[in-house]
Amino acid sequence: MAADKIKKHDEEEQLSFAQSIMMYLHDMIHLLAVVMIVFVLLFRIVIVSGSSMYSTLQNGDWLLVTGSVFYKEPQVGDIIVASKDSFNAGEPIIKRVIATEGQTVDIDFEKGIVYVDGTPLQEDYTYTPTNIEEGVIFPITIAQDCVFAMGDNRNGSRDSRDPSIGMIDKREILGKAVLLVFPGTGEGSNSAPRDFDRIGAIK
Repeated sequence: MAADKIKKHDEEEQLSFAQSIMMYLHDMIHLLAVVMIVFVLLFRIVIVSGSSMYSTLQNGDWLLVTGSVFYKEPQVGDIIVASKDSFNAGEPIIKRVIATEGQTVDIDFEKGIVYVDGTPLQEDYTYTPTNIEEGVIFPITIAQDCVFAMGDNRNGSRDSRDPSIGMIDKREILGKAVLLVFPGTGEGSNSAPRDFDRIGAIK
């Protein structure tokens, strides 16, 4: 009788352990499903490719990007991720919003100064002045539901100055970069060891 009781107790313990494992796996599956939904609909991770946003962003930086569910109205100064079918077969590009619908952009390429509605921008975030023309004729007034965006590394960026990109329709904006979650190592002459102090909010 004692042996039967011990055997029954062991079987109950094994069953209890198996049930615990199944409950754990069940909970993990639900948690993963929620995380996937959140990242598909609300957020995404984008990895910077190239140096067009240097030195704000570097090649290889991992960015947390809010999705279009949250991000409806781009503002001047926002760093956006967009996709233009007319440029690199829709490969995502990362640029900074310089002007929004109804505003007029003009550029003095000799002095490297950008004007919005006749006022020169104070652009402390740029790595190089805006000296390179890419084909768009200025001044230009931004169309409804569009933005004008450029890279912070102005002389190393293809952006809204290039007719193949031009104005970016809000529907082509995938989201706003809000957080640097893992630092890259730069590219070419801008290569450097990973700087983990850069992790944080993007400005």
